[in-house]
Amino acid sequence: MSREQKNAISYTVALISEFASYFGIRPQQAYAYLKRFKGLAHLENHYGVLHTQSFSDTIHSLAQVCANHGGMLR
Repeated sequence: MSREQKNAISYTVALISEFASYFGIRPQQAYAYLKRFKGLAHLENHYGVLHTQSFSDTIHSLAQVCANHGGMLR
């Protein structure tokens, strides 16, 4: 596994944890929510830009993507 892949995985794990904390849910629930409502796909497709933003901005961005796909967390 390349260094870039390891960094992306570490970032994703940390972001899921912060997303869970922000919305007051467990990390497992945050992962399932982000997967179901296309947040993880968005993160994967736009990692190059999203990882340069603050966690707060990225969380809000992912919440909006999920809302656009039927998610209810705001």
